[in-house]
This record gives sequence, structure tokens and C-alpha cells, in this order.
Amino acid sequence: MYRVISLPHDVDTRELRRALWAHRIGHFFTEEADGQVLWLVDPGQREAIQRLVLRWQRGEPLMPQGRPRRARPALPPWLAPFRQAPVTAAALALCLLVFAVMALLGDLVIAALTVVPVGVVKGQLAFGSLAETLGSGQVWRLLSPAFLHFGWMHLIFNMLWLWFFGRQVEALHGSARMLILLLAAGIGGNLAQYATGTVLFGGMSGVDFALLGYVWLMSRRRPADGFFVPQMLVVFMLGWMVFTMTDVAELFGFGNVANEAHLGGLVVGLVLGWYHSRRAR
Repeated sequence: MYRVISLPHDVDTRELRRALWAHRIGHFFTEEADGQVLWLVDPGQREAIQRLVLRWQRGEPLMPQGRPRRARPALPPWLAPFRQAPVTAAALALCLLVFAVMALLGDLVIAALTVVPVGVVKGQLAFGSLAETLGSGQVWRLLSPAFLHFGWMHLIFNMLWLWFFGRQVEALHGSARMLILLLAAGIGGNLAQYATGTVLFGGMSGVDFALLGYVWLMSRRRPADGFFVPQMLVVFMLGWMVFTMTDVAELFGFGNVANEAHLGGLVVGLVLGWYHSRRAR
């Protein structure tokens, strides 16, 4: 990492941030005691970022030159994320909507979104088979468990990682790539979990681990693309995945975790990251 410049806390850096992304310069800001610090991910872009910062300080135009584009109509602040990262924002909004509807309708929502249909027969839970489910046209169930969350902490942490990683993928590799990751990791993680005989599971964490694997691999193999993930975050998330696979996790109330969905999502993210990094090279 290369420290570029320190700015006062009250300086508005939004224009500079947009210009840095537009020029495909990987960076991030941190809040320090003496102000906002701009860091550069790839030292090979040091001269480019210094020129851009100097132009920003002089008040000169920053965006790359090209064909003039028609000005977009202004969006309300709460809709701005849907323009910046539409796939990530839509997935996050859908998770929040499902969580809200679950609070109203309860088990009806869960039964409609589990990987196979769930019902009660003679006072006991009964599950359909995956073959019958797909044969009846309920294809959405391959993905829908990813939008189920069983508590505020489950929801908050999954949305935090989804937003952190998903915005990077959409900003640097486009919304189509993010959609492919979401679908592949969601379905792959759900099938991995279902293969263990589990039906009542849910959460976006399989997709989160896929995004972690993709962003980490891209940051290692193609640092010029601008991807960044703190090393301690990688250690924490992988450590958490391993911890929840042990019997010790049950002692702390973390025994009912979709571990296979996490692992399946991580594998999907690493495979897609490896494929696209090789293709880009």
C-alpha cells in the first residue's frame, strides 16, 4: 500500500473518488486522527494518482475524455445505490423485503422459499424431493434460500459483506459479472447444503464467501484492476467458516450454520476468479 495524501476531515472527496474509479485506479480512504488518508493499491499507478490529485486540488476537470454523454436525471439519495451497483443493491433490497414479509407471514414465507417444498403431514415436517420440485417448474427454489435470513444479526452481517464486496465487483468488472457470481454462488451453495440432507437453511453468506474468494484472488492475480480486501478480513472470514464447522461452535450457540453453503460459495468464487483472471491475462 502507498500513502498518497492526508486531507482534513471536513474536505468533500466524493468528486475525487468518482474520478479515481473512472480512471480505474485502485484506492481506498481511511479515517485517521489527523484526517482522511488516501491509499493507493497498486504502486505502479503512483504517478497517475498524483497527477489526478493535483488536478483535483486545482479545480480542473477530472473525468476521462470521451464522447459527451447525455446527462442522467438526478435520483433521490436513497435510489443512488441502484445506479452505482444495481445488482448488489437489488439483492440487498430483496433480502430486506423478504425479512420484513417473514415478520408478517412467518413460516409461510419460509415454506415458499426453501430449496424444496416443506409441509406438515400427521404432525411432522415433510419435505419434497429436488427432482419433483424442478419437474413441477419451481426452478426459483434453487436460488431463493439465499434470500432467507433468520434473525437481525444474520441479516446485518450478510448484507454488510454483500455491499462491501458486491460494489467492488460491479465498479471494476461490471454488473453482468456480479449477476453471474450471485447466481452461480447462490445456486452452488444451496445445492452443496442440500446435498448434506439439510432443507431448512438460508442466507446470503454463500454468495458473500464467493465474493470474498473472487475479490481476494483478483487482488492477488490482477492488482492493477483495483480490487482490495484487508488481509485481516480474509483471515477473519475463513477462520469463522472453519470455527463454525467444529463442535466448539455449538457451545457458543453457533451450531446451526450452513457450512456447506459457505464452502460451496467460496469454491465457486475462487473458480470464477481464477477463470476470469486467466482470461484477462
